[in-house]
Amino acid sequence: MPSAKSLVLDLLSTMRGGSMPVRDLVAAGSLFDLAENSLRVALARLLRSGLVERDERGHYRLGSAAVPVQTRVAGWSRVTDKMTPWDGGWIAIHTAALGRTDRKALRMRDRALRLFGFRNLMSGIEIRPDNLMGGCDRIRRDLYAIGLETDACVYRLSGLDTRHETQAHKLWDVDALLTSYRELTNWLKHSAERLPEMDTPRARAESFLLGGQAIRAIVFDPLLPEPICPNAEREELVRALSDYDRLGRAIWQGRFDHTLIATPFSGTAQGA
Repeated sequence: MPSAKSLVLDLLSTMRGGSMPVRDLVAAGSLFDLAENSLRVALARLLRSGLVERDERGHYRLGSAAVPVQTRVAGWSRVTDKMTPWDGGWIAIHTAALGRTDRKALRMRDRALRLFGFRNLMSGIEIRPDNLMGGCDRIRRDLYAIGLETDACVYRLSGLDTRHETQAHKLWDVDALLTSYRELTNWLKHSAERLPEMDTPRARAESFLLGGQAIRAIVFDPLLPEPICPNAEREELVRALSDYDRLGRAIWQGRFDHTLIATPFSGTAQGA
């Protein structure tokens, strides 16, 4: 079940006009047996962190601190468009000189590295293939916006010796990735067949949980190039989730007609 914090963030990421009254957040929380007090406590904590803001009507919207991640999450259906042919080069981050005691900085750094699929090549050096649109300049800018310390040196790396090149290709568990693509695709298709037969509250809860799990997988997917990981099964997962998103959008209409513009599981990486 989602936490009160993740539920609030997920819902606020989908609102027409960007805001939502407390009564609707409470109504959504009831689908998951989340008490009103839990929602209000979560809202207070999110306000303090800057992930949520309150307008003059007492409605809540995503805060400025949430925008960089939300921008990335909102593009989940177009992730494959971000990939470019790979020439064998890498994007590297030198982290050895960064601090190790600030827990918030460490948490934001870890999230930024995971969102972009970086893995540790050796002590103080994180890498990923240089196969994303915009290359090193774009990735550097996006990493800083999401929370990587600007003291971190982000650069293009090439010319690895054979041993380290071989090591680099094995940093990602490709078998596990392919298995997760297949499993999630199958779960989405089976759920899509069941949802029309469910009562509305159960259908909303299932679509929220499974849709959120699938979007999280796509958002945190390392988007590896074909020489490292086959792309066909990832693309099939994105297609299955696009179909599921349309179904979930219809199921969630009704109670939230005046505010909802998308299935409320498209902001699911905010709290990760």
